[in-house]
Amino acid sequence: MQILFYLLSFLAALGILVAIHELGHYLIARLSGVHITRFAIGFGRPLFTMTDKRGTEFSLAAIPLGGYVRMLDEREGPVPQALAERSFNRLSVWWRMAIAFGGPIANFLLAIFAYWLVFVAGTLEYVPVIDELEEGSPAAVAGLEPGRQIVAVDGTSTQTWQQINLAMAARLGESGEITLTTEAVAGGTATSTSIPISDWLRGADEPDFFAELGIKPAVNVPVLGEVISGGAAERAGLRYGDRIVSAGDEAIDSWSGWVSLVQDAAGQNLPLTIERNGQLLDIIVRPDAVDRDGLEVGQVGVAPLLQRVQYPALAAFGPALKQTGETTMLTLGVLGKMVTGQVSMSNLSGPITIATVAGRSAEIGWHRFVYVLALLSVSLGVLNLLPIPILDGGHILFCLAEIAKGGPVSERTQALGMQVGLFLVGGLMVLALYNDVVRLL
Repeated sequence: MQILFYLLSFLAALGILVAIHELGHYLIARLSGVHITRFAIGFGRPLFTMTDKRGTEFSLAAIPLGGYVRMLDEREGPVPQALAERSFNRLSVWWRMAIAFGGPIANFLLAIFAYWLVFVAGTLEYVPVIDELEEGSPAAVAGLEPGRQIVAVDGTSTQTWQQINLAMAARLGESGEITLTTEAVAGGTATSTSIPISDWLRGADEPDFFAELGIKPAVNVPVLGEVISGGAAERAGLRYGDRIVSAGDEAIDSWSGWVSLVQDAAGQNLPLTIERNGQLLDIIVRPDAVDRDGLEVGQVGVAPLLQRVQYPALAAFGPALKQTGETTMLTLGVLGKMVTGQVSMSNLSGPITIATVAGRSAEIGWHRFVYVLALLSVSLGVLNLLPIPILDGGHILFCLAEIAKGGPVSERTQALGMQVGLFLVGGLMVLALYNDVVRLL
């Protein structure tokens, strides 16, 4: 059942990405005045076909692994005289280049919209707090302190672990310093710590940024986030940012363990040892007894160290545009480092990995699925802009060459370029699928 869910999530994500990409080509082509004969999404037996009043056939097939917009072209066969002026080959080079740009631009616009939607809806995220530092690790030697919240990486503001991951990924294979800006969980003065790196994770198959620096993220740790007014925790003197070290004679090392102890101690005094600002304190809390489905359980009125990342509708456009730009630059940077060997080609992912990521994100919730959709849309836009014949970037390259020389590139050169492009793209697809299989095994 899970495999089916993952497959459906993958097909949904891919179908949306392909449809938006081809829609971008279609809309620019429509503006150019060229006659569009077919707009197709997917391969295999058509599930749906329709022809509009302009003579364009719209087709949806069962396997959404690609799509295309077919335009009238005198180079591909006879064209009725009445439609000759609306052939693709008679368009100006500028219109042909604009049509090629249409698909990738549509993917970037989709990413902006997806990020905007997530930011407006809001998500609950773990506050990016450092739980522990490995003794002798680069972070520990540099003077980074546990229990502090990471608020920026190399000067770029971060609110979530995911944003920190993206910022660190941009430094793969580099030398120099990674600068982490941190502050106390309860607020206060921010401090910057520079951690030296040298060929950082160069060529690593599955880079683990935090493990390499010696940082253990605080996820599912017993650190208090919200302390509800009037609750047992507030009456006992517990505060935001307190870490539960032990309850009774039992050490507490997870939020779930803390919740379980509280629920079992309804109406009883529960002696706690907490850590606050580096000091250990002893506090006694008496969980309130509440009825839950006919059972009496303890409740103290606290929430884990989570934060809601959310923006008003208009204000969300700025962060969405910024996130799309940063993801685009990260994708370009990683691709460049793959070419130079700074990042291992084993990090290239194919359909199996994408299906797994899409499925897992959908299991978490729609907002995570939409976030992953934005990442994939940026990747598709960037990849299609690479100057490789057969991709949109290759068509743009031929158009630029035509502008430079004052005439079209010969059909022989274009055909040779297409063969080279097919070989390169095919090789990348095979490598990505091989990486997927290796991960499975």
